[in-house]
Amino acid sequence: MTDDSSSLTADARPKLVLASGSPRRLALLQQAGLEPDALLPADLDETPLKSEAPRELVRRLSRAKLDAALATTRHGGDLANAYFVAADTVVAVGRRILPKAEVADEAADCMRLLSGRTHRVYTAVCIAGPKERRRERLVETRVRFKRLSAKEIDGYVASGEWRGKAGGYAIQGLAGSFVVKLVGSYSAVVGLPLYETIALLDGEGYPVRAAWRDAA
Repeated sequence: MTDDSSSLTADARPKLVLASGSPRRLALLQQAGLEPDALLPADLDETPLKSEAPRELVRRLSRAKLDAALATTRHGGDLANAYFVAADTVVAVGRRILPKAEVADEAADCMRLLSGRTHRVYTAVCIAGPKERRRERLVETRVRFKRLSAKEIDGYVASGEWRGKAGGYAIQGLAGSFVVKLVGSYSAVVGLPLYETIALLDGEGYPVRAAWRDAA
């Protein structure tokens, strides 16, 4: 795709909205040289539907987050012609979807289940441009944990780092030391697949590289 955004001034560039309140997703976008103009997290019930597969759940939730963000800007305002990015991440062992751990027992159960085995992390990213045309990608990453001792599980649970994390862990934190092997996208496991996100924005016409020049 030809990038003709060099003539755009910073003020003339379209707004960018991250439909999330996740500090990890924000940091990943910033790593890619993009600074959102607004954060619009959605308050959703993320409970899986009956017999819902991990792939189906993560797609549904990412789309719902995008819909919620778009709904807040449809009646004009500074973000009426913005680009939107939404994402969701699910950790699963087979078809079993692990929770976003909120209590210590949930975190310990997740660690015992993940210990010594391979699990899958699914992250769906959806974007929409000013005309609300949707683009999306689903990224699947396989992660294998070492076999964890009871002391390691107890120590990790005591850290509290697991709270609110899909599958009860954050790969960029202490749990990174449990990972024996990863096949796929590291940034997707953190919460936002950078390659796919930038490709989607670029394909929809967002001036990605102009933002890079501003940061230089």
